[in-house]
Amino acid sequence: MRDAVVVEAVRTPIGKGRPGGALAHVHPVELLAHTLRALVERSGVDPALIDDVIGGTVDQVGEQAMNTTRYAVLSAGLPESVPATTVDRQCGSSQQAVHFAAQGVISGAYDLVVACGVESMSRVPMWSNVPAGKDPFGPGVAERYPEGLVPQGISAELIAAKWSLTRERMDAFAASSHRRAAAAWDAGLFDAEVAPLEGVARDECVRPDSTPEVLAGLRPAYHDPAFAERFPQIEWNVTAGNASPLNDGASAVLITSSETAARLGLRPLARLHSFAVTGSDPLLMLTGVVPATEKVLRRASLSLDDIDLFEVNEAFSSVVLAWQQETGADLAKVNVHGGAVAIGHPLGASGTRLTTTLVHAMRERGARYALQTMCEAGGLANAMVLERI
Repeated sequence: MRDAVVVEAVRTPIGKGRPGGALAHVHPVELLAHTLRALVERSGVDPALIDDVIGGTVDQVGEQAMNTTRYAVLSAGLPESVPATTVDRQCGSSQQAVHFAAQGVISGAYDLVVACGVESMSRVPMWSNVPAGKDPFGPGVAERYPEGLVPQGISAELIAAKWSLTRERMDAFAASSHRRAAAAWDAGLFDAEVAPLEGVARDECVRPDSTPEVLAGLRPAYHDPAFAERFPQIEWNVTAGNASPLNDGASAVLITSSETAARLGLRPLARLHSFAVTGSDPLLMLTGVVPATEKVLRRASLSLDDIDLFEVNEAFSSVVLAWQQETGADLAKVNVHGGAVAIGHPLGASGTRLTTTLVHAMRERGARYALQTMCEAGGLANAMVLERI
């Protein structure tokens, strides 16, 4: 049976997703094109051999419309014969691209494929794809959930309340994410994965001096009188400091089989071992990482103790801490080079950003097995297990 391996992984530095951010002047097509060029250059592959490019983007509108991935392929200078498509599984869009790419290699549909993602939240703000006054859910969803669904920030608050996560604990976790990311940068651990762009060489949101005491001074980010009345259990502990920021960035990984890698002289970084996707309560929407983790471990015939490293997307500190309480995972193994609270969360790029960081961390630390999982809007989650070769 064929396998699927990652042979190269690269990302941009992550910029603040607002006017004046370090990458705000860069068109999203160019952000993604930059990673595709770097991926080809670093791997040394003939780009004409690439069977497909599968990219994730969440807000597919404006400058991120019209199949952004295809135009990034053309802008990157890849042959016109290389096809591309853009997918949306919300925050897990580019992790889903990895799943699709690996499954295509394993099935024999692809020999060499790129999974990637991009989001420019400074140029295409979140929810830009929903015009004012328009309902993206439809009457059937309204009938099924008559009290109405809620924004992700409220879901993060509901999770904090359900798992009794205090403000102090979430702030401490967030500060730890910044410390780990800053330490990784200082130790040169991101050098192999980051392709500097137009003078920007480091992640813009990492704050080495962030402390729980500093974060304690921030105000609640999502307080709303109507939701406070509907959900009296909420204590309003989610802030801009213990949640991921808005960001610009792109990332890409090159996937092939071990056989093709050997034929082309490529060095595998990790084998893509097992995959799972799951749905969960769309009200709590961000808790799918728990059943997704359980599902992918069953499919891999592994236990939690077999996993040496975890990447759990830090959309909110409450998500990772609730996941940890449910699974019992050792936080010392989770997001060891920092997570999205510090590095950033450019929505469509985050899945392959996590994969990029994870495969390099696996090699640096000698990890055999690693697990990546992401929560996603609408009550969804992706999970996958990687194995060092």
